[in-house]
Amino acid sequence: MPKAAKSDLADALVPALPATYEAALSELELLVGQLESGQMPLDQLLSGYQRGAALLAFCRDKLKAVEDQIQVLDGGQLKPWSGA
Repeated sequence: MPKAAKSDLADALVPALPATYEAALSELELLVGQLESGQMPLDQLLSGYQRGAALLAFCRDKLKAVEDQIQVLDGGQLKPWSGA
């Protein structure tokens, strides 16, 4: 099998990341609940862990991008969040 076809097949098996931070966080919370239940077979645990790691990286990247945008808007200084 040619390399490109093999890569395309692997990409098809990996679910796409959600479009939004909120969707990724929701999926991650659901996945953590399933993993913590102890009711998943070993192979599903591994794929769930891998999916969770991808979702976590996605969420971190989104938060970092927002933090960077806020820092630019605040003139290079990141100010503490007041919550109000």
